[in-house]
Amino acid sequence: MSTSGTGHDDYPITRVPATKRKHWFGIAVQRFGQTSDLSQFLLGATFGFGMTFWDAFWAFTVGALIVEALMIFVGIAGMRQGLTTSMLARWTGFGRGGASVLGLAICISLIGWFGIQSGISGAGLNQIVPEIPTWAWSLAFGLVVTLIVVRGFESMQWLANITVPLFMVLIAWAAWAELSNHSISQLINDAPPGPQLDFVTATTIVAGSAVLGAVITADMTRYNRSAGDVVKQTVVGMTLGNYTIGMIGVLLAHAMKSADVTQIIFSSVGWIGILIIVLGTSKINDWNLYSAGLGVVSFFNSAMNKRLNRGHVTLLLGVVGTVLAAAGILDKFIDILMLLGVVFPPVAGIIMAEYFVIRKWRPLLEATRDSGLPPAESPNWIPATFIIWAISAVLGYFVTFGLPAFNSLAAAFLLYIIAGKLNLLKSYGDNHPTETTTKEEPVTAP
Repeated sequence: MSTSGTGHDDYPITRVPATKRKHWFGIAVQRFGQTSDLSQFLLGATFGFGMTFWDAFWAFTVGALIVEALMIFVGIAGMRQGLTTSMLARWTGFGRGGASVLGLAICISLIGWFGIQSGISGAGLNQIVPEIPTWAWSLAFGLVVTLIVVRGFESMQWLANITVPLFMVLIAWAAWAELSNHSISQLINDAPPGPQLDFVTATTIVAGSAVLGAVITADMTRYNRSAGDVVKQTVVGMTLGNYTIGMIGVLLAHAMKSADVTQIIFSSVGWIGILIIVLGTSKINDWNLYSAGLGVVSFFNSAMNKRLNRGHVTLLLGVVGTVLAAAGILDKFIDILMLLGVVFPPVAGIIMAEYFVIRKWRPLLEATRDSGLPPAESPNWIPATFIIWAISAVLGYFVTFGLPAFNSLAAAFLLYIIAGKLNLLKSYGDNHPTETTTKEEPVTAP
C-alpha cells in the first residue's frame, strides 16, 4: 500500500487485497456513523413536526428498505471485485468515459456537502466559544477532518470507534433530559404540531437523502470479506441509524413542538448539545471527503490516464472545501447540489442491471479477480448508458406520482436491461488499458 509521503493510498484504482479486508462489525460502526448523523436527527424532527409518530415510522421504514436494497446489491458488487464505485463503473455499464463523468459528479457533490457540514459545525462551535468567529471554527473543524481522512480508512475507523459511541451517549442524554418530562405514550399518539407532511414526500426524502451514499457504497464494502458481511453491516447500520436517531427526533419534535434541531438539543443539555452536533457531523463528513478523493483519482485515471496519490488529492480537496466553508459561500451551491442528487439514483440502477442481469462486461472482472488487479482493458464510451441515465433522471425529476428516487432507479434498471437484450450496449472509441503499477496481493474473498 503506497504512502508516497501523504497518508495511505487505499487502493483507489486497484483492488483491495484479501489480506486487507476487515471484520464486518467495525465497518458496520462506520455505516452506523453515516446513517445516525445529525441529518438523520434533522429528518426525524422534520417528520415529527409534520407527521404522527406511526406515519413517520412507516416513512422511515419504506425509505430505508429502498436504500438498504441498493446498498446491499451495489455493496456486494464492490465487495466481490474490491473496487471503488468509480472504478467498478467502468465495467458495469458506464465505460471509461462514463466512469470519469461519474467520478467528477461524485466529487463535486461530496466536496460541496463536506464544506456545508464544516460550516454547520463551525456555527455550532461558535455558540460554545463565541470569541472565536464561525469562519475560524469552520477552518479548524474542516482541517482536522481532512487530516484524519488523509491517513485513510484505518484512521476513519479510529474516528468512528470514538465518535459513534460518544454521539449515541450524548443523544440518549439529550433525549432523556427532555422526554423524561413527558408521557411517551402521549407523544406517540399526539397529532403533529406543524403543517402536515404527506407520506409519499417523507418517504422520498428518506430515500433521496441517502441515495448518493448507496451509489458510493462500494467505496466502503470493498473492504468486506463476504456478501453476508455486506448484508449484516447494512441492515445493522441502516436500521439502527434510521430508527434510533430518526424516531428520537420525531418524539422530541412532538415534545417541544418544533423542528429546530439546534434549539431542541441546546435547550435540553446546553452546550453539550453543540458537541453532539459536531460529533454527528464529523462521522458523515469524513466519508464525504474520502469518496470525493476517490472520485477525483478515478477521474484523472479515466480521463487522462494519470495516477494521482489519494492522500495528496484528499488534502487539496479538504483545504478547498474548508476554505469555501469558512468564506460562507457554499450556501449558494445548495440548489446545484440538490440538482446533482437527482442524477444518482439511475447510476445504482444501471450498475445493478449490468452486474447482476446483463453481465456484458462482468467476465472481464471475474477473469482478473484473483490477480489483485483490475481488467487490463475497459470499454470507452457507451452512448446507450448516457441516454438511459438522462431519461431516467428526467423521469425522476418530473414524474410526480410514486417515489421519484425509486422511479428513476427502476426506469434505469429496466431500460438498461432492455438495451442489453436488444444488443444496444455498444462501446465506441478504442478500449483503453487500465493503468496499474505492481501486482497487489490476491483479492479473492471468502
